[in-house]
Amino acid sequence: MQTDTEVRVPGDKSITHRALILAGLATGRSRIRRPLIGADTRSTADAMRALGVDAAELSDDVIVTGAGLHGLHGSERVIDCGNSGTTARLLMGVLAGCPFESELTGDASLCSRPMRRVTAPLELMGATFHELGAPDRLPIRMQGGALRPLRYDSPHASAQVKSAIMLAGLTGSADVVITEPILSRDHTERMLARIGVPLRTGRRADGRIEVMLSPAPQLEAFDIDIPGDISSAAFIAAFALLAGSEPVRIRDVGLNPTRTGFIGVVHRMGGHLALDNVRESCGEPLGDIIVERSELRATRITADEMPSLIDEVPILAILAGRAAGTTIIEGAGELRLKESDRIRALVDNLNAVGVTAAEHRDGLEVQGSDRVPRGSVRVHGDHRIAMAFGVLSAATGGSVQVDDPAVVDVSFPGFWELIAELGARTRQ
Repeated sequence: MQTDTEVRVPGDKSITHRALILAGLATGRSRIRRPLIGADTRSTADAMRALGVDAAELSDDVIVTGAGLHGLHGSERVIDCGNSGTTARLLMGVLAGCPFESELTGDASLCSRPMRRVTAPLELMGATFHELGAPDRLPIRMQGGALRPLRYDSPHASAQVKSAIMLAGLTGSADVVITEPILSRDHTERMLARIGVPLRTGRRADGRIEVMLSPAPQLEAFDIDIPGDISSAAFIAAFALLAGSEPVRIRDVGLNPTRTGFIGVVHRMGGHLALDNVRESCGEPLGDIIVERSELRATRITADEMPSLIDEVPILAILAGRAAGTTIIEGAGELRLKESDRIRALVDNLNAVGVTAAEHRDGLEVQGSDRVPRGSVRVHGDHRIAMAFGVLSAATGGSVQVDDPAVVDVSFPGFWELIAELGARTRQ
């Protein structure tokens, strides 16, 4: 397949967060190449520095000198997690096993998001939490220390809950067993296994996924190349599906199977999307995604698929708005607890620009149309909502005004410039 347009997307946000945290807990110097340099990952890097980790400023090549599994110290200031739920929830796991008091907070959006899904199992291990504001919300003051072993059956598939418990097991020297109904993102397991942590995963007779971790005496320093973020790549792929005048190759994208549900849905909608140069680096599969303009048809996205594409629902809703028929998205109630209530924000904004959409308790439906979208959208501080409607406008030649375009810097610095460049090539 001939390709004339090649692009790269920023490094994977989930993997960057975990690499920074594990490097900070390792013994020795770790090297992180091509991390995501964005507001969320800066929050994690800043937090690790506040806890005593020697971490260089984020760049394309970052050196982190770890404090060791038991070498963190209490922060002299409140740890501000910004807008990053991953930073807050994973840090709670790390700090649960540390023998000092910490206080975590965030911006207004993060302080509206639930935290007990993480604090509840950590309390069972012996950490204590004091909610300083609204119930189940940041800011929270916590006290960590030596922890008890835990066997926890998570009611939902959540990589953040699972990762927090595993990190607590490491810093608190406690065996942990976590089960979940469906396999959630497994970046933490892959990275821990790569650096020698005793860890086993499997499927129980009842179908639940089980992860068993035994504490390690120390974590070895490591080098890692961060693959491109598939959640960011999805926005570029959507643009190419709707407007590409030539195939677009998105280079070196992470293809972890717990994250590739978007690809399966695009295929089902009739999208021309292929993988090339697939390989593995540091336990994570990656490769190139090649996308061509396609005529799309509606589909149904089910709850079972949701863990592998939850962050891509906003851009899938945009694709649904250009597909023939009515697309149904189910089992997406978690989206109401993201940076915004994404279900409501998507439905309100789609209707505002002329796309017919309806809200359901745990999802939405979108009627496809070839009408040129016009209007203004409110993104409620949510980077994925902003990028989704940016793609819709640029790919259709529409006129959609996004009220807060700068919010995309959380995960995709340079997004607007890249979309403008791709749009200019399309018009040539």
